Amino acid sequence: MTKFRFLTAGESHGMGLTVILEGIPSNLSLSEEYIRIDMSRRQKGYGSGGRMKIEKDSANIKSGVRHGKTLGSPISLWIENKDWENWTTAMAIEPVNEKDDIKRQTKIVPGHADFPGTLKYNHKDVRNVLERASARETAARVAVGSICKKFLLEIGIDIKSRVISIGWEKTSITNVDQINWEHVENSIVRSTNTKEEQLFTNVIDQAKKERTTIGGVFQVIGFGIPLGLGDYIQWDNKLDGKIAQSMMSINAVKGVEIGNGFSNTEKYGNSVQDIIEPNSQDERKFSQKTNHAGGLEGGMSNGNNIIVNVAVKPIATMTKPLPSVDIISGEIVEAAYNRSDICQVARACPIGEAMLAITLAEVVLEKFGGDSIQEIKRNYKAYISSFKEYGK
Repeated sequence: MTKFRFLTAGESHGMGLTVILEGIPSNLSLSEEYIRIDMSRRQKGYGSGGRMKIEKDSANIKSGVRHGKTLGSPISLWIENKDWENWTTAMAIEPVNEKDDIKRQTKIVPGHADFPGTLKYNHKDVRNVLERASARETAARVAVGSICKKFLLEIGIDIKSRVISIGWEKTSITNVDQINWEHVENSIVRSTNTKEEQLFTNVIDQAKKERTTIGGVFQVIGFGIPLGLGDYIQWDNKLDGKIAQSMMSINAVKGVEIGNGFSNTEKYGNSVQDIIEPNSQDERKFSQKTNHAGGLEGGMSNGNNIIVNVAVKPIATMTKPLPSVDIISGEIVEAAYNRSDICQVARACPIGEAMLAITLAEVVLEKFGGDSIQEIKRNYKAYISSFKEYGK
């Protein structure tokens, strides 16, 4: 079995994004159209900037798939940047004439990767940092996540997401069973109902009026998760740690909560632990009455839904720039403005889904590893069946 891993390459206004994905087993049905549908979801959301009117993302499969089935070999993807035609000189590979407009940028944007990245890599042009640090790279991760989601569906794992707050407005629906997922998918802010949609869009409109940006919190839920993914034996095998790291890697994310992690700190222990009881209808022979832990205990999945809440800060680039500095001259200036969203929380949802799918795919392959999808499904089925023998 090949180790699961992936790499992305490419800049925001370069020719495109390249992906190499290893570890996906053979015989998984896969098409470019399936990936395209997921990628299109990343481009939707109230408060999106002008770039999304230019790009119509899709991933061209260059290797690793034949006649609609994965081969077990590395899968390579190519995602074209439509906006490249406007940047052929500024982002040229070869040296250009000094008189050409290379869109050089020396004004720092507070809250972006500009400042530490430019000094770290000793660049004299901030564009060398912001082009790769841009959230454009997440288009590649959504493509990878789409493949991982397809793989996870083979053993009954499904992943969904919604927005639970924009600014100060929050959802009133905390019970996962009460979520209308059809409404979420059709909502311009991925809200749970029309009342929330209006509240969320009002906040975004106010931010736009004030020429600033606004953040919020989105929720990613993994359904059909088997007990026993991840481990308690070593720190770096703990699944909640892996999930937190994957979510924190998303641009502008500043906080991750598993289950009711933060609100649980305000309550006594006897009201936040998930009581276990016998349940002959459950494949584990037991079940929890609640899911305050968000499906993870001791670094392992416990068989309940995995629930992850992800905090996204307001985007750093604003139409009314903050005071900043020119990193070359040292002068006080207004921060540079690059085309961006007013609010990116809804668009971050498919990225969060992708990162959870990628993380779960890795641990599923570790647990039920095999070279073909058929072998993995046999291993999974045998593991689940073992619970029936427990205690005999």
